[in-house]
Amino acid sequence: MERQNRYCPKKWLVLILTFGVFGIINTEMGVVGIIPQIAETFGVTIPQAGWTVSVFALIVAISAPIMPLLFSGVNRRTVMLLALGLFTASNLISIFTESFAVLLVARALPAFLHPVYVSMAFTVAAQSALKEDASKAVSRVFIGVSAGMVLGVPVTSFIASHTSFAVAMGFFATINALVLLATLFCVPSMPVRERLSYGTQLCVLQKPDVWYSVLSFTLINGAMFGFFSFMSDYLNRVTGLASDTVSVLLLVYGIANIIGNVLAGKMFPLHRQRYMIVMPMVMFAGYLLLFLFGAHNIIAGVLILLAGLLAGFVNIVGQYMISSSAAEAPDFANGLFLTAANFGTMAGTALCGAFITVAGTRYSLMGTLLFLVSSLLFVGLRYRTTHKLNKKLKTIEL
Repeated sequence: MERQNRYCPKKWLVLILTFGVFGIINTEMGVVGIIPQIAETFGVTIPQAGWTVSVFALIVAISAPIMPLLFSGVNRRTVMLLALGLFTASNLISIFTESFAVLLVARALPAFLHPVYVSMAFTVAAQSALKEDASKAVSRVFIGVSAGMVLGVPVTSFIASHTSFAVAMGFFATINALVLLATLFCVPSMPVRERLSYGTQLCVLQKPDVWYSVLSFTLINGAMFGFFSFMSDYLNRVTGLASDTVSVLLLVYGIANIIGNVLAGKMFPLHRQRYMIVMPMVMFAGYLLLFLFGAHNIIAGVLILLAGLLAGFVNIVGQYMISSSAAEAPDFANGLFLTAANFGTMAGTALCGAFITVAGTRYSLMGTLLFLVSSLLFVGLRYRTTHKLNKKLKTIEL
């Protein structure tokens, strides 16, 4: 610990982890904004170019609970260097390859280490702070998540549209390489002091509150991203905004998301149980108002801002719900969080897309509202289970 304080103060460590997560999430999501350039560069169709997104997301969703478990006993610094090195190498390959198949492989391989780095970042950030400040430290890492997911898309799109696909890949590679160097020279060895057996970590799956937490956040994240996936289309078709105005509102949503992360870090530790129940309710009210009044420009703009703030806040809530219900296996718990987030994104996008197919763009919000109503059921079950357990523990102590 003394060595860590001397060479890498805790605030530096969290900052490095935040930029590391930004680089990794940016590599995952940034290509969303450059699908046309990928199709043109490699001579494939737009749907085929979309595989660069779907292959990455599918691998993350499947490997998220497995890979952090396998790496849970490995030195944290080694994990950081390995993941960042692979992401940097894959982006460099993407710059120079002329084969679409090679590009897909270069996208697929680092996806396996995506959940390892991100889950470890949450764990290390939480452990670097006092127990009461753990949520604040995790919220700082979430800034990297939000920035990578929301701001990375327009930035990458801007770079590619004004230069080329290769330069956009160079942007990814540069960020990952810089964080790799910062990790190499600033972060000391961080061996895992108490290695948990795989069986011990898997035992958390026997706890009902773990499943309630995972299902709750899967549905909540599905609600958020189900609408976010079609937000630009909604603002264009339903609200009637021009493309430039839609781009501005998407940026506003992204910035609000980051602000929501910061606010959650300060507010959530004060009333954790209350926020777990209230946040899905507030989200439901906000999206319902957007469904009813989304055709009005000013109202829609205010509600998009609110949705961004809530999205940033609820990420912290979801991570806490899952990690606290499986506190004895933090790396595995964070892997479950990433699985819930990715499966929620896929399920939410599919359901909201189905509503669009049947009833039109406005009704994409019906999928969001259904997911939020369902999430409240599991949030309630989790609260009741946890409340009974705490009551039982207090009785034993007395």
